[in-house]
Amino acid sequence: MTLLVYTENREGKFKKATFELLSYAQELAKNINTEIVALSIGDVSPDELNKLGNYGAKKVFSVKDEKLDLLDNKIYTAVIADILEKENAKIIIFPDNLSGRALAPRLSAKLKAGLVSGVVDIPSSYDPFIIKNKVFTGKAYASVKVTSDIKILTLSQNSFGIKDPSSDTPQIEDIKPDISCIDSNLKLLSVDMVTGKLLLTDAERVVSGGRGMRSPENWNLIEELAELLGAATACTRPVSDEGWRPHDEHVGQTGKIIAPELYIACGISGAIQHVGGISSSKVIVAINKDPDAPIFEVADYGILGDFKNVLPELTKAIKETKGS
Repeated sequence: MTLLVYTENREGKFKKATFELLSYAQELAKNINTEIVALSIGDVSPDELNKLGNYGAKKVFSVKDEKLDLLDNKIYTAVIADILEKENAKIIIFPDNLSGRALAPRLSAKLKAGLVSGVVDIPSSYDPFIIKNKVFTGKAYASVKVTSDIKILTLSQNSFGIKDPSSDTPQIEDIKPDISCIDSNLKLLSVDMVTGKLLLTDAERVVSGGRGMRSPENWNLIEELAELLGAATACTRPVSDEGWRPHDEHVGQTGKIIAPELYIACGISGAIQHVGGISSSKVIVAINKDPDAPIFEVADYGILGDFKNVLPELTKAIKETKGS
């Protein structure tokens, strides 16, 4: 029996979340006396694949096929299920992000496996298997008992941390899956890659604005602070719907789920849909002139005041601290 970890890459480079998944898997594997097998789908170099061994993977399955370039969840699920069966893996771990939330339920239905999404800790018990996860958009936790033979977990970002890397080298096995019989209804018409700016899902720091910013012309205050902090910029759904900011900056339950080290919310009321997408952030700073704004309930630090007064002063103070 092994423990399987699904790893994500962007343009052949593994994301930070991948190393957190493997760090989490190390602790879990140690407790059940098993080994970690990692699955990589896409064109990833051997040097990059070797990094997975530094975080605990003993074996890495590298899957490359042009048909997989479509990112069709149906095909991905078939590939993952085949490797799961080949390795007799009883636990598989996904990131709790858009891809993990798309693949894990499909795999759960296909294998009749128990699924726990948004886990935040290693199991408190293995027989029976009981594990803690976030519920109600992070407002509470539940202890879930899984009774199925195969167990599927999605790990909430920034809930476990990343262990110091070792210099271990994994066994790498190239896999050519038989997916010729799987028909895809998807057609790739074009690819629009975000370039020239920090990706929201990878950013350690994020400065975000809501409708309380009042006008797109005021976004220069957010952009200046973000540039100073080396942060990405984000927004709420009403802001992107109004066309003030591009849709790829929308964070929340219906947008991108992020988990930065620092999230600064400017003029954001804190609707539950928005909080659900940023609740895994390590530190949340809220800037709002409404003392009753719900965002203050989830914030680690709150600044009561108008953004037009607060942001310039905050930017000035950071510049002085950095000596710039």
